[in-house]
Amino acid sequence: MKLAGKTAIITGGGRDIGAAVAIKLAAEGANVAINYFASSAGADKTVAHIEAAGGKAFAMQGDLKKEDDVSALIAKTVDTFGGIDVLVNNAGGLVARKKISEMSLLHWKEVLDVNLTSTFLMTNACLQHMKSGAIVNLASQAGRDGGGPGAVPYATSKGAVMTMTRGLAKELGPDIRVNALCPGMIDTDFHNIHTPDAGRRGFEANAPLKRQGHVDDAANLVLFLACDDSAFITGANIDINGGMLFS
Repeated sequence: MKLAGKTAIITGGGRDIGAAVAIKLAAEGANVAINYFASSAGADKTVAHIEAAGGKAFAMQGDLKKEDDVSALIAKTVDTFGGIDVLVNNAGGLVARKKISEMSLLHWKEVLDVNLTSTFLMTNACLQHMKSGAIVNLASQAGRDGGGPGAVPYATSKGAVMTMTRGLAKELGPDIRVNALCPGMIDTDFHNIHTPDAGRRGFEANAPLKRQGHVDDAANLVLFLACDDSAFITGANIDINGGMLFS
């Protein structure tokens, strides 16, 4: 097993990519701590799936924009599993599509905090307990191309996550590797909520691979970046978009 004896924290692990990552890492031997904000049923289902397969996991609710909630998650992880080896910063979201001309400062700050500040707080807290290992951030294709309509703060925050990934790779090497995914159209609730169906069908028609991505596509890449298979990769922001954007 590629992560036998390791402990991984997955934020936003109650659904979609986060849940798939938790299951994938647990199947490779990792003890898994799952953070969720609102998806309690999904988080419990993910834990049950892992435990039924013989793995170890727990789920804990928390708002990762708040230092106290971050500290509580870290403390429970260390108390339960003895340390931290892998951090997957997956929590985040678009919140709502709004044009800059119609946007309040409150909305701007909310989107940056949920995507960028949460990544800072989790990384900062985990580093107190990580002597080696890997950090995998979830950025976005939006960080490269500016995102779709009404997504400027989201794209800005994800572009900052990409830059943060590069900077952390320099700061934390050689002991801790830091990489990120830049997903395009992955079939998740994010796009169920924020992307019209016509846009998704158009993507499928135009993408070289002629389909949307699956959550397991993303989870497989997270596993690769979290384990020693990618031992000579750090500071990379890896596109996973079916060929719709080359960088």
